Amino acid sequence: MEIMIVVVIIGLLAAMAIPAFKKVRDTSQKKAITNNLRQLASGADQYFLENGVTTVTSANLVGTDKFIKSVDAVAGETYPTSIDLGTAISATGGTPGTVSVAF
Repeated sequence: MEIMIVVVIIGLLAAMAIPAFKKVRDTSQKKAITNNLRQLASGADQYFLENGVTTVTSANLVGTDKFIKSVDAVAGETYPTSIDLGTAISATGGTPGTVSVAF
C-alpha cells in the first residue's frame, strides 16, 4: 500500500514538473534565437558601414574570417540569407515559431 502512495506522489510531482521544464526550454531557445538575430544585425551594421551598401548576404557575414564566427540553429529554425538595411530580421520555423529583431 505504501509503495502505491509513493508511486502516486512521484507521478504527481512529475506531472507538475514536466510542463515547467518545457516552458524553461522554450524560453531558453527563444532567447538563443534572439541572440543569434542580434549578432546578425550587428554584423550587418558593421558590413553596411564598412562597405557602403544596403544589402548583405549571410555568406558575407558568417564564417571564421568574417564578422560572425558561426550561427547555430538551436530549435530547427532558419535564418535569412539576405539582410537589408532598416528591415527586421526574422528566424522562422523551430519550436518558438517566428522570432524577429528590428535594427
